[in-house]
Amino acid sequence: MDPRLESFQRLLDIMDRLRAECPWDKKQTFESLRHLTIEETYELSEAILEEDPESVRKELGDLIMHLVFYSKIAEEKGEFSITEVLNGICEKLIFRHPHVFGDVTVKDEYDVKNNWEALKIKEGNKTVLGGVPKSLPAMVKSFRIQDKARSAGFDWDQREQVWDKVNEEIHELKQEIEKQDKEKTEAEFGDVFFSLINAARLYKIDPEAALERTNKKFIFRFNYLEATANAAGKSLQSMSLEEMESIWQESKKAEINSISDKTDAKH
Repeated sequence: MDPRLESFQRLLDIMDRLRAECPWDKKQTFESLRHLTIEETYELSEAILEEDPESVRKELGDLIMHLVFYSKIAEEKGEFSITEVLNGICEKLIFRHPHVFGDVTVKDEYDVKNNWEALKIKEGNKTVLGGVPKSLPAMVKSFRIQDKARSAGFDWDQREQVWDKVNEEIHELKQEIEKQDKEKTEAEFGDVFFSLINAARLYKIDPEAALERTNKKFIFRFNYLEATANAAGKSLQSMSLEEMESIWQESKKAEINSISDKTDAKH
């Protein structure tokens, strides 16, 4: 037996037994699992950003378990089974990859994405943006909206042109800040964010990942600043900006050394 099939069958058998014998597992529903699934997804995202293959493996296991869990609950209710879930995604993949399973010819990944969006509309999406989930976080949603608009031909001729739009939005933001109009200032902040996310897309940068890396960088440096101050018997509130800036610069060197140590450990 294929070891992949054997492992998957083992997981299905374990889930069957958990639903039959474990008090906690027996009580779970789609609704009770939902927030846990979201948490597991973010943990996978963090493991990917940390470039930690072992953690990625573990988090993928947690997510697969959740997918099997949902399917088991649905099967008990007579709604659908894991077999239908798997067959459904297989059929979708075959339908959306006619360049692999059919006679369609593509030049590159851009042709693939454009065909993909056109096939989605054939499947039932009534509009180009109709497939963007409303519940997505704003930054991710913005990126997906702009990517889908691009697939319909709504994009800059040259990616460098986006910087004129970014600068225009920043100028308009500054104007509203000077007028002290909070509502319009908020709107212009949104426009600035939207244009910067568009720029990230054009330069093949994931804005969510980029911002999270900056978050991690700031946390490391601030924690270093705080620990250094505590070691000297000082509080941050009692330190001058000049003192904090000096330690902040030290933290950058410590951060580089930390990254170097992690890289060496992987090898």
